[in-house]
Amino acid sequence: MSQIEKRQNGKTYWRSLDDLADTPAFRAFVEREFPSLASEIASPASRRQFLKLMGASAALAGFVGCRYPEEKILPYASRPEGRTPGASVRYATAMEIGGVAQGLLVTSVDGRPIKVEGNPLHGGSLGATNSYAQASVLELYDPDRSKAVMRLDGGARRRADWKAFDSFAADHFAALRARRGSGLAVLSEASSSPTFAALRTRFQRTYPAAQWVEYEPISRDAERAGIATALGKRLRPHLALDQAKVIVCLDADILFAHPDALRHARDFAAGRRAEGGEMNRLYVAESAYSITGGQADHRFPMRSRDVADFARSLVRAMADHGFRIPPEMRDALGDGHDDRFPFADAVAKDVMRNPGDFVFVAGERQPTLVHAICHFVNVALGNVNHAITYTDDPEANRPDHADAIVSLQNDMTNGRIDTLLVLGGNPVFDAPADLDFAAAFDAVETTMHLSLYDNETSRAATWHLPRAHSLESWGDARDYDGTVSIVQPLIAPLYDGRTAIELIVLATGEHAGGYDLVRATFAGRHGGADPESAWRKAVHDGIESGSASPTVMPSPRVSALIDAIAEHDGHGGPGGLEIVFTQDASLYDGRFANNGWLQELPDPISKVTWDNPLIVGPATASELGVSTDDLVTLEIDGRSCEAAVCVLPGQATGSVTIGLGYGRRAAGRVGDGVGFDTYSIRSRAAMGFAGGLEIRPTGRKYELAATQDHFAIDTVGLRERQRRLGELYREADLDTYRKHPDFAKHIVEHPPLESLWKEHDYDGNRWGMAIDLSACIGCGACQIGCQAENNIPVVGKEQIAFGREMHWIRVDRYFVGEPEAPKMAHQPVACHHCENAPCEQVCPVAATVHDSEGLNVMVYNRCIGTRYCSNNCPYKVRRFNFFHYNGNHTPTEKMVFNPDVTVRARGVMEKCTFCLQRIKSAKIEARNEDRPIADGEIVPACAQVCPTEAIVFGDLNDPESRVRKLHEANRTYAMLGELNIKPRTQYMAKLRNPSPELREDEGTDGGHTGHDGQSGHGQTHG
Repeated sequence: MSQIEKRQNGKTYWRSLDDLADTPAFRAFVEREFPSLASEIASPASRRQFLKLMGASAALAGFVGCRYPEEKILPYASRPEGRTPGASVRYATAMEIGGVAQGLLVTSVDGRPIKVEGNPLHGGSLGATNSYAQASVLELYDPDRSKAVMRLDGGARRRADWKAFDSFAADHFAALRARRGSGLAVLSEASSSPTFAALRTRFQRTYPAAQWVEYEPISRDAERAGIATALGKRLRPHLALDQAKVIVCLDADILFAHPDALRHARDFAAGRRAEGGEMNRLYVAESAYSITGGQADHRFPMRSRDVADFARSLVRAMADHGFRIPPEMRDALGDGHDDRFPFADAVAKDVMRNPGDFVFVAGERQPTLVHAICHFVNVALGNVNHAITYTDDPEANRPDHADAIVSLQNDMTNGRIDTLLVLGGNPVFDAPADLDFAAAFDAVETTMHLSLYDNETSRAATWHLPRAHSLESWGDARDYDGTVSIVQPLIAPLYDGRTAIELIVLATGEHAGGYDLVRATFAGRHGGADPESAWRKAVHDGIESGSASPTVMPSPRVSALIDAIAEHDGHGGPGGLEIVFTQDASLYDGRFANNGWLQELPDPISKVTWDNPLIVGPATASELGVSTDDLVTLEIDGRSCEAAVCVLPGQATGSVTIGLGYGRRAAGRVGDGVGFDTYSIRSRAAMGFAGGLEIRPTGRKYELAATQDHFAIDTVGLRERQRRLGELYREADLDTYRKHPDFAKHIVEHPPLESLWKEHDYDGNRWGMAIDLSACIGCGACQIGCQAENNIPVVGKEQIAFGREMHWIRVDRYFVGEPEAPKMAHQPVACHHCENAPCEQVCPVAATVHDSEGLNVMVYNRCIGTRYCSNNCPYKVRRFNFFHYNGNHTPTEKMVFNPDVTVRARGVMEKCTFCLQRIKSAKIEARNEDRPIADGEIVPACAQVCPTEAIVFGDLNDPESRVRKLHEANRTYAMLGELNIKPRTQYMAKLRNPSPELREDEGTDGGHTGHDGQSGHGQTHG
């Protein structure tokens, strides 16, 4: 494709390759008046597909005839003592994933938890949450959760109960105790729980001959080994990105996939706001585009297996610029310039100009050597206690996860294990493919599996035991920095589940509930004069103050690093095409496969829903002869699976990427059969990436449901009228901003704007929003937060393919630059609550109107579904409820609904309300207390979950409010403001901080060209 073809119509920013090429299909989609006509009903779904959507969260009941189904309600005949019906209460708790706790505040109404927020007292969440935590309430009420004990008896699975299991366990474990645990093994998920650790010690004293193994399919084993190599012992690193002037990420998605990502995102965003005159600079080397790569000032696409060579080149270049390393280390690193990395010298100079104020980070996929290099450099150049600190690793004495499960599998296969207790996880599904763990599992005489779902491992087990949800449980867990969080239940177990700690106690021959176990562990840490007061405070706050792990001061080890370099040189691995396995942005490792909110959340990069496509770069796709939606066979080391191709800019040439956790066979009705099982080709020798991949087209197609081109704003028409590209997304580099601080306000020129009628006057509140594009990382947490708060339904893959998603807020993802190495931009877009709202002017029944505080509100029972408002909305943010998506839910599923928000029926238009229910609640409370509403008191759901605080809401009539000051800031602009619609949501233009020494022709996407072909500053997109 020629340069002219790539930039036809002057387009600089583009949504997709179809958008860049302005293909007829893309133009037809954008130009249609109604892209999702009601008459275009999807082809009849199979019974299996229909039941899948009827499961937890995605009930597609569009074929009902009644628009408003009959419902019955019953009042309290006698109100329970101490309860105010409908009043919400917040409780502090925590959620643990991969052995790291995230502190939460959960809102409960009438005894049912309905909404999750971050705990501002918790150092790991800082009041924010990720999408996994937001969706946990939907998982709680999932009707597909395990409801009964199941027993494998005579080759058939039969329903049992806890009484039957307790009777079996008493005799079985008594016999095991008599032989000191010989033949017994426990396989557990990673856990940071102090109570779990104490019970593990007690268990091992009871069964000294037993094994205890931890396994997580996504682990940080290489990082732990690399730190031990570089620093002499296993430590846990903690990044302080707000203290770093230069950040170098080597295949590391520190803003999303890291256990401490929420804290990292907050600190990183603090360093991107340039009003203080300074900004950090982010370099990212990676194969697949990540959230962190999207924020990079310079991103270097390269195969994952080339990152180690780049790290070595970088250290060599640093030595040339003053980094003192021993001669033997310089010899090990090698001499000379590597032509593959022409940018290494510029990065090295930047690092050496900021000793002590930079940080090197390696991703969990990278081998031990890359981690060792990073931590050697961090310590040797004085970054410790500045941009990075270290604490003791709580898992220092435990084997790596992959090694542990290999050892366990060997013992199972060889008959040395006759009883296996599996606490959580799903190893039959996600263990390394070369182990054949399922066959080893079948070889064990007695297997017991505690699980939230009756999943693949449960169905192979002798006993399946229902697990209690974290919102139903007493427990404790540690944050990434070691701070202890108390996990308290907000509801009684819906399906009589038990926790892992309760099962361990049962196995030791004792009996105790979760509360007693956690309380006893707490008492062991707090033997002071008033343990009751300390306990109550910890439960109330959700954390134990002062419980974080102490920091340590490590020293680098040169000799061990030299040995690691030599060892790496002797293990090059297979060449050829590379495949990279990634943590999925929606399903994590597959544990959330039955969660419809997460399945339907567009991937932050590809914008694909309900699938894990094979991401292929344009050059590689051309070489392989494949295109988007082609179904191909992946084969590596004799193992194969199928996958659908998604051609995506930014993927490194010679490398392809695919997410883990799909292709489930026993996830539940929502998750079964969704996507492709990539665990089936992932071996223990290549848990992160592997060479030698072969891709063979099958000749078949597989439709991917992606949202990247949905609701595209037709800026081609605007360009024809204005001959100017530039009203949606605006950005500049830091030098341009310093010279022209108000550049964003003057990009679009227009004559004076005058209204055709008298505009509104506001004596009271005038609500508005500001979104800082420099802080937004595009993680999508705002979409899930809005969905949970506002009862937004899931519509399913088929409807997504028609462009009928219902999210009230979308996060547009744009590219800028060449398709092989573009930059990325994210922009959240919701209803702008325009002063001169075009939607209000065309509604024939006044269903969308302006209220006294400037909100554009919907009167649902007036709406007759003409959709004129959607056609007239320049931002394309209104959603039409084609079907009764919220119908046919079970009583348990309905418990997730927010009672303060209408549950809409079919046939009405929906959109963002600025969380009107939260505004009304705050107004009532302020009126009752006879005081004005304080600035920051009202926080919409999207702003509350945002880890970077990119979204700010408040009263524009208050000259001291934060939102008013942001609206008046020099970076702030109104999207499509030249239309005189006067939007209440305004954006702060994005700033980047590129290195002056790097140019686009040096192999990096660090710059882009403007309309005149020169370096682009203050450019915009369409």
